[in-house]
Amino acid sequence: MSDQGLCPRHPTVAVRVGQVLVGGNAPVVVQSMTNTDTADAVRTAIQCAELAQAGSELVRITVNSQEAAAAVPEIRERLDRMGCDVPLIGDFHFNGHKLLATEPACAEALAKYRI
Repeated sequence: MSDQGLCPRHPTVAVRVGQVLVGGNAPVVVQSMTNTDTADAVRTAIQCAELAQAGSELVRITVNSQEAAAAVPEIRERLDRMGCDVPLIGDFHFNGHKLLATEPACAEALAKYRI
């Protein structure tokens, strides 16, 4: 296959998200986002594991409420018990600084924050 039709990649600095290297000369990473209510830790953990099994190397979950933030540590624990080490990225909506301050266990359970 020829590279003639491909756009050149911009030089970036590589960073780690959990155990996954992103940017730099690392390969493109597959990322997905759940569509469950994050406060439902059981359903969200199951969907995260299914996404990882389907090939997602990073999984984003919305953290849009106090209940969702409180559920994140349980989601991480459930994934760990399933043997699923996919990094979780918390997608925060306007109030991330408040949720992370009031739910420090949420902050520790996430590999990355999107605020």
